Amino acid sequence: MRKIALAVGLVFAASGLVSAASVAHAQGTVKIGLINVLSGQFADAGIQLDNGVKTYMKQFGDTVAGKKIEIIRKDVGGPAPDVAKRLAQELVVRDGVDMLAGFLLTPNALAAADVSAQAKKFMVVMNAATSIIITKSPYMIRTSVTLPQVMETFGTWAAKGGIKKCYTMVTDYGPGHDSEAAFQRAFKEAGGEIIGSVRFPVANPDFSAFVQRAKDMNPECIYVFIPGGSQPAALGKAFAERGIDLAKTKILASGEATSEQALKSMGEAGLGIISAWHYDYKSSAPLNVELVKLYNEMHGRNPDFFSIGGYDGMKAIYETLQKTEGKTDGDALIAAAKGLKWESPRGPMSIDPDTRDVVQTIYIRKVEKVGGDYVNIPFDRIENVKDPSRARGG
Repeated sequence: MRKIALAVGLVFAASGLVSAASVAHAQGTVKIGLINVLSGQFADAGIQLDNGVKTYMKQFGDTVAGKKIEIIRKDVGGPAPDVAKRLAQELVVRDGVDMLAGFLLTPNALAAADVSAQAKKFMVVMNAATSIIITKSPYMIRTSVTLPQVMETFGTWAAKGGIKKCYTMVTDYGPGHDSEAAFQRAFKEAGGEIIGSVRFPVANPDFSAFVQRAKDMNPECIYVFIPGGSQPAALGKAFAERGIDLAKTKILASGEATSEQALKSMGEAGLGIISAWHYDYKSSAPLNVELVKLYNEMHGRNPDFFSIGGYDGMKAIYETLQKTEGKTDGDALIAAAKGLKWESPRGPMSIDPDTRDVVQTIYIRKVEKVGGDYVNIPFDRIENVKDPSRARGG
């Protein structure tokens, strides 16, 4: 019944939006419905994504291809797919948006994908990192990262670097499952052995028991995936309290676990953690130095991977609109987005013309103390990385 209601609603929208869209275009406006999380547990991450959007528009203006960009912001409040779908429908039907963007969390992106596909609306995923998302609408691209893209690269790197036995621990939801499968698969294919694994609840506040279970297995490394926000600091605290000796057991983590805010909270407990990720504000690349300066002027803090997803999401939107000369129908926009290439503050990146997913450099970093701050220091890099799961048909 709900599918029928959605279909009927979108058919109604298609007829009703003709006049709304015509008015918007006649006035030279492109409306972007930005579905984000601006309250609740993940609010800071959503704010950082939105800050990235604001920073790009401050740097490059609010007009592209002769049309003014209008952002209509909606707050989902957390992982709430029903709310995300309703907001996407409202944006299309009531507000007459030309495209959808944002999507901090996987469940919300998956829910809105149905609306994008049926309404034929261009959709830019600026953060949600589960591989399957991009397959759910032919009008979608992603400007953040996919977990297999990072974690298969990381698993291969770890095994080839001499680590033979690893224990994995991940958050028990889509991105955690994605990262776990990717790391384990690549690690084993490169000659390593997974000696144990555990999954913990999304809102888990205490990791002590999970860390102790991993320690008891005496692994050479512990691989960790947890979402950004308050949890990385809690996990770092658990590693310290349970006496994990990083000289004997390497901690390998996705970039969320060693974000700037997480490292500030962890302090000494973060030293030595090795992570693989696609962006760090400490990069000395000229475009990044320029971004960090403006970002601090505007927001009083440094950009992070949420920010760069929003920033490059707007870059992709602007470049796509330039190619279509301001045309905003879904077919024209997605055709223009396929194969886009640009130099980002994170490095060279592109949109794969076949998968519509992001292609970029993955950096291997280690947490060190520099001038009183705990920071990620890159010491290796793998360029031009695609999502390997898509190459396998996943």
